[in-house]
Amino acid sequence: MKILVTGGTGLIGRHFISAFHHKYQFTVLTRNTQKAQLYLPQNIEYIEQLPEQNYFDVIINLAGEPIVDKRWTREQKENICQSRWIITEKIVAMIALSKDKPSCLISGSAIGYYGETGSESTHENAQITHPDFAHTLCQKWEELALKANEYCRVVLLRTGVVLANDGGALEKMRLPFSLGLGGKLGHGQQYMSWIHIDDMIHAIHFSLQIECIEGAINCTSPQAITNEAFTKALGKEVKRPTWFNVPAFMLTTLMGQGAELLLTSQNIYPQKLLSHGFHFNHCEIIDALADLMTED
Repeated sequence: MKILVTGGTGLIGRHFISAFHHKYQFTVLTRNTQKAQLYLPQNIEYIEQLPEQNYFDVIINLAGEPIVDKRWTREQKENICQSRWIITEKIVAMIALSKDKPSCLISGSAIGYYGETGSESTHENAQITHPDFAHTLCQKWEELALKANEYCRVVLLRTGVVLANDGGALEKMRLPFSLGLGGKLGHGQQYMSWIHIDDMIHAIHFSLQIECIEGAINCTSPQAITNEAFTKALGKEVKRPTWFNVPAFMLTTLMGQGAELLLTSQNIYPQKLLSHGFHFNHCEIIDALADLMTED
């Protein structure tokens, strides 16, 4: 099977490729081949622009500007949006013009689609009542990808906080928590929907294999937890106290509107994955952190 991956050097992309590069033939779309080669296995093909005609069996679209690495200025929010929307539009246009269609387009999204959910467990078919920047971003991203429905199966990965030992949120938290400087964010009662990186990449692979899966799938553990509970679990894992508290106003001062991602409560449940028989290896946060924090 020939698979095209955009965003192949990102956290999810590089883990997926590393896990399955012996099984599938990967091509990575990248602007910097030399840099990509540092992150990925040796037997990968690289292209710097999409071909005029599709020759891939599956396309996995994960490209996009990192969403929390910089303060959300107007310019940065535009970068976040366009880096996702433009490549998705181009992929769908390539599929439309090609004689040979892929069997499946798996395209990124995020649980930011749902906005504020409070403590209510939220499934894929939930009605949106709190639209914000993250929802607007994800809604258009998904709408663009779904235009490929005319030509192939489309799966949308509504992804939660991905926990890994070599990038993402956990890597940023490791040092302050290890120094005893970790603490809850705001009041700490906001729900955090997370997923272990191994479950994330196997959810993608599962959706690739199970042909009856289409549309949005929630890529989150079945057991969302509050920020306060996560803080205590991580402090326990690194054997450090978690007395500190980062007030909401301080997060807003540091991150601007981007603080919404840390303060919004999202209790998201992976109903579609579970109903199709997907098995999570890491449902509980204690188990997931113990696995990740002990890896080399």
